[in-house]
Amino acid sequence: MSDTALPVSLDRDSLVPLAVQLADALRAAAGDGHLRGGDRLPSTRALASRLGVSRTVTSAAYEQLHAEGWIAGRHGSGTYVTTTPPADRPSKGPAPRTPAAPLTLVDLTPGVPWADGVERAAWRRAWRAAADPRPTYREDRAGLPAYRDAVSEHLLRHRGLAAGTVLATGGTTAAVIELAGAVLSRGDRVAIEEPGYQRAVQAFRRAGMEVVPVPVDEEGLRPDAVPADVRAVYCSPAHQYPLGSRMSASRRVELVELARAEGMLVIEDDYDGELRFDVAPLPLLAALAPDVVAHLGTTSKILTPALGAGWMVAPSPVAAAVLEYREGTGTRPSPAGQRVLAELARHGDLGRHLRKLRRELSERRSLVSAALTSAGIPVLGDDAGAHLVVPCGTAAEEAARLTAAERAGIRLDGLVRHFTGTPTVFGNLIGYAGCSREVLHSALKPLIPVFA
Repeated sequence: MSDTALPVSLDRDSLVPLAVQLADALRAAAGDGHLRGGDRLPSTRALASRLGVSRTVTSAAYEQLHAEGWIAGRHGSGTYVTTTPPADRPSKGPAPRTPAAPLTLVDLTPGVPWADGVERAAWRRAWRAAADPRPTYREDRAGLPAYRDAVSEHLLRHRGLAAGTVLATGGTTAAVIELAGAVLSRGDRVAIEEPGYQRAVQAFRRAGMEVVPVPVDEEGLRPDAVPADVRAVYCSPAHQYPLGSRMSASRRVELVELARAEGMLVIEDDYDGELRFDVAPLPLLAALAPDVVAHLGTTSKILTPALGAGWMVAPSPVAAAVLEYREGTGTRPSPAGQRVLAELARHGDLGRHLRKLRRELSERRSLVSAALTSAGIPVLGDDAGAHLVVPCGTAAEEAARLTAAERAGIRLDGLVRHFTGTPTVFGNLIGYAGCSREVLHSALKPLIPVFA
């Protein structure tokens, strides 16, 4: 059976996202009789080629119509208009249709990696190699030696850190949980950036620690606001999450001197540390003060969180305490993701991907920033990472923007939820790594009125 001819035209100058237009057109065609029950639709790939759009657009439209009951898939034979209309549609005559809620088509929340940029052949080769070793009963509490060697080389080449003791972790949050259980005690006070990473806040709180918010400005965390009685300080100096600032050199020195004087542990979350576009990154806190800094990194933002692989570089007593904690609890990071990263590094694929990733995200940031600033919309954040911030004056304005963006089919984030206490700054975060460049570009036009 041949595919049914579709009465569809898309307006690329419209503020309505293309997938919403496509879903509306197909829904209307089914409602007015142009499409009948049993008609076969083109594949998402064929329809995308016919309309000159990305497959993301056609897939999103089909997913919405499938969820509403207008279409159904038959295994091995394609997608068809359903013979039974949706339950809320009258049985006779075309139904007057109330507008459907727009698709949340484009997810522009931060923290999503550019996973589509990972070279497929390299990815498959790494997984095949990772599956080759025979199963073993021996547990590597510190992580596989090949993985720790690969991380050491990565840190030296891309972050300028001659690492001492490297431990594998399950990612940044997993490492925070381990530090809270292995090094800190219930009732300890921990300073953390405000606004800051709320998963870290919850990890410390659930371990029985008291979280002390410390303000952040355009130079990063303020060491002068860190109380002297805290046991640890958690910060993201390379690219502060969520405001996007970089901790200045003077504050880095001030913070590690304070930590030495007061016996604090500095927990350095190297968020977006590899993703600097304008100048070379400042030295890591772990390079300045390896005796008081536990450095945390992850593959989640440079590759994918699916690997569940991260690392910790810590002073010897801290590393020993973490290994003892793993021995006592029976926990350890999964070796599968470690093997994959080691293979990517061994073939040079990791380095090539990082170079491509920096280039791509730099261009995407320029694209988003230019579109906003040319419309008179200010943006905040250093030229780094995978998100920027559009400031506003009140929590109500921030919330209104989130709602308006959602109605236009775009999901954003806001600063309010990143505060532990009372919010003092407001704005919306725009991530630009989690979708194709074509989808990102198409989302900018309906996004401009949201901030205007």
